[in-house]
This record gives sequence, structure tokens and C-alpha cells, in this order.
Amino acid sequence: MKGSTRILLAAVSAAMLAACGQQASKDQPALVEIDKDPYPSTYTPLPSPATAITNVTLLDGVGGMVEGASVLFENGKVVAVGADIQIPENAQIIDGTDKWVTPGIIDVHSHLGVYPSPGTHSHSDGNEMTKPVTAEVWAEHSIWVQDAGFSRALAGGVTALQILPGSANLVGGRAITVKNLPDRTVQSMKFPDAPYGLKMACGENPKRVYGDKGGPATRMGNVAGYRQAWADAQDYKRQWEKYRAEHKAGKNPKAPKRDLTMDTLVGVLDGEIMVHMHCYRADEMAIMMDLMKEFEYQIASFQHAVESYKITDLLAENNVCSAMWADWWGFKMEAYDGIRENVPMVHNGGACAIVHSDDDLGIQRLNQEAAKALGDGLRAGIEISKAEAWQWLSANPAKSLGIFDQTGSLETGKNADLVLWSTDPFSTYAQAERVYIDGGLAYDRQDPDSWPVQDFELGQPGEGDVK
Repeated sequence: MKGSTRILLAAVSAAMLAACGQQASKDQPALVEIDKDPYPSTYTPLPSPATAITNVTLLDGVGGMVEGASVLFENGKVVAVGADIQIPENAQIIDGTDKWVTPGIIDVHSHLGVYPSPGTHSHSDGNEMTKPVTAEVWAEHSIWVQDAGFSRALAGGVTALQILPGSANLVGGRAITVKNLPDRTVQSMKFPDAPYGLKMACGENPKRVYGDKGGPATRMGNVAGYRQAWADAQDYKRQWEKYRAEHKAGKNPKAPKRDLTMDTLVGVLDGEIMVHMHCYRADEMAIMMDLMKEFEYQIASFQHAVESYKITDLLAENNVCSAMWADWWGFKMEAYDGIRENVPMVHNGGACAIVHSDDDLGIQRLNQEAAKALGDGLRAGIEISKAEAWQWLSANPAKSLGIFDQTGSLETGKNADLVLWSTDPFSTYAQAERVYIDGGLAYDRQDPDSWPVQDFELGQPGEGDVK
């Protein structure tokens, strides 16, 4: 009898506990999660039939060069590359005798769309100069897709680009990577699965803009501003981690108040958003690399990087790319100590070298920008091949943007983003004859009727156009 009673009480107790547990689970509000992709890509690639370009000089984008090569692509992907490949009977064959094929150019620094043409004040949407840290703004919300610069860049062989906010602020906001296929909305140009970037800026710009607005007014003020922002982000991250842990334990915690600025900075701390930092001087870049170690994040690239040649070892050790011009500097004090051999010296030092534009006209001739840098290096005794140098325009930019697993080189399985050039693309006279994005023919120099024309251009000529 006593034994039966004990079993019954145990069963009742177990039922009550189970009921209590069930009740607690039922009453617990759902976990609050932040949607990290509220504006997803709606990009749709062009049709990509089987196509083979034959008898070309091919640069594969990762340091290889093949004479008499062919490249076969279909359904958006590179199928085969080499001097002796099998071409299916149904493939469209393009004879590329005396011509060159390269991966498409990727510009890591553009303001197309946020500073579009025509360049009126009403179109100036690139700098949120209201406070030093504006990580909450996103460049994609300013991009005007009617900017004629996209189609002009396409004619220069640009297949993808990163569009950034300006450099007035310590933290300027999110950058976006797009396919250079002009369309009706920015979402339909958005590069699928590309991580966001975060624009930050060193030096003169932030202290010039905010020196009379409460600061920062000095470089030490700049660094204090970055450090406080990252410290705040760490605190915000801990608040969310505590909330999730308590919710997982069955408790009923209150979710932290949403903070759009902190959302972006925590994205960097979590390794989901890549930092691209406007920085000219070598000593400032060294401080920024110390800063990234202090707060445990990674800088993907220094933008403009006029003095990178002074710290190639530090850049290589810290896996930070440098995006540079070939021969543009001296337009302000922090840009004073440039040299023409900057790009090849960074490359020769084992660091990641990128040639960028930061210009709506320069983006149309990035192949010539790379040619100038290559020539300057050769004249200084830095032996770099054309095949190696093309990495400055495709593979290295793709790595810095986190999309090298998809594009930036002509390797089997990669996106068929490529350019057929009329001649050696390091020549002043080279023209992009055909530009393919995901295997689709996005630009054909021989067929003007196929060239993209933005609605805004209809009936009125653009700068330099004859219509």
C-alpha cells in the first residue's frame, strides 16, 4: 500500500512539473531576431547559351596567361578554359583571333548612383554629414539607377562594382556590391550573396567636416570616435547575446532596443560586414590595424592608400588590401607623399594590390590605370607580368569584397563574367568589344542598338555623347 502511494505521488508530481514546464514554454514570447537581409537581391541574369570564344590570348585573373586559348561558358558559368578544350556542337563560336579575354573588371570604389550624372545638388546623396558616426545609413537607399555612369562603365569592361557612401564621416555607412547590369531598381542589380561593406574614413575629411561642429577636430579625436563606437557595439552585442542565452534557458527576457547604428557595427564584429577604410597615410593605416586588433574585427581594404608602399610588410601580415590609383596624389596634404610605383611595390611586397577609380570617368578606363602602374613598376625594375597585374582588377577586388568564390577569375565553375578585348588590354587602344555578365551578353560594341540607355537619357545627350 505504501509503495503504491509513493508511485501515485511521484506520478502526480511528474505530471504537475510537466504541466508547469509546458505552461512556462507556452507563455514564453517568441525569440526576437533581427532580419539581416530586409532588402534582398532580386537580380535575374541574362540568358546564357553555350558560347565559346576561341583563338585568344587569355588572362585567367589569377596569374595565368594562355596563348591560342578558348573559353567555353554556359548557364552563367565557366565550363572550360584552355588551349585544347571540347566545344559542343550547339555552342555559339566567336573567333577571337588577335584579341584578348580577361575576367571582368571589378571596381571596389565607386559612387555611381549616390553621386549620379547629372551632378546636381538634388542628386548629391552620398554623404550623411549630420554626425561623425552614421553606420545606420545604407548606400543602396540613395542609389539612383538612372545614372548613365553604369552603362559607360560597362563599355569599359566593368562587370561588378562596390558603391560606397562618401568619406566625410568616421563611419559613413553601409556599402553595396552590384552587378553592372543597369535595371529598374537597385535590388535587381544587387550582387547575390555579396556581403555588405562598411565605409570608414581616416584623417583630414572627418576633422574638416566636424571640427567646427563639436568634433572630432584632430586625428586623436578621430581615433577616440572610432574607439567609442566599437566599445558601444561590443556592449550592444553582449546585450543581445545575454538576451538569447536567457531565452534559450527558458526565461522570459526583454529584447534589447533595436539600434540601427549598432546593428551594422555588430555585423562587422561578427565578421559579416567588411570594412573598407578611406586612408592615405602609412602611419594612420598602422594605427587603424592596431585598432582592428583591439576590437577584434578585420579591415578588408584601405581605400586610396597613397602611402601603402611604406608598409607593405604590415599590410601583408594583417591581410589588408590596398585600393590605389596609378598616378593621382598631392591634391591635399595627407595625399602628398605618393609615388608612381605604389601599386607594383605593394604587389611586390606580397600584399594585396587593387586598382580602383573613385571616379565616374576613371571607372571607364581602369585597364589603362593598371597599365600605367605596371609600366611604372617595370621602369623601376619591378618585374611583374601582365597576367599577374590583371589580379589588381579582378581577383584582388573580388577577394576584398568577399565574392571571390563566385567571380574574379576565369576558372571552371566560376561566374562567366568576362571581357573580349580588341587587343592587349594594357594598350591605350584596347576596347572592350563584348562584355559578358553571368554568361549573358551585356554589351556588344558592334551593336549600338543593344547598348543600355537609361530613361533619363532619352532625347538628351550625356556628357561627351553624340546623338
